[in-house]
Amino acid sequence: MASGGIKGYYRQKKSGVSKSPAKPKSKPKSSTKKSSKAAASLGSDGAQLSALISHGSLDLQGDYDESEDLLRQFDMNMAYGPCIGMSRLDRWERANSLGLDPPKELGDLLRGGKVGVECLWDGRV
Repeated sequence: MASGGIKGYYRQKKSGVSKSPAKPKSKPKSSTKKSSKAAASLGSDGAQLSALISHGSLDLQGDYDESEDLLRQFDMNMAYGPCIGMSRLDRWERANSLGLDPPKELGDLLRGGKVGVECLWDGRV
C-alpha cells in the first residue's frame, strides 16, 4: 500500500503540466485611495456628499420643527403602545385612557391641528 494517505493512493496525472514548482503569481498592487463610502460619512476628513450640504451647512435634520421632533419621539416610544394604523391623536388618547401618562403638551399640539397627524411610520411599513 502506498504511503501518503489518499493523495498517494489516488495520484492524478494531468497532461501538459510540468513537475517543476509553480511560479507564484504576483499580487495586484493595492490602491492608496480611500473608499468613497468612508469619505461620505459624517465627521470624516473627506468631502461630504452634496446631498448632505444645504446652504453651506450640513442638512441632517430634515424639514421639520421642534414640535414635529417631539411628536417623532412620541412615535418611537413604545411605552405608549403601537402606532401603526392609527393617528397620533388616537394613539395619545388611547395611552391617556389606559393611564400611561403621555405628555399633556403633545395632546394640546395634536388637538391644535398645526402638526402632522400621521405617525412617523405611516406609509413606510
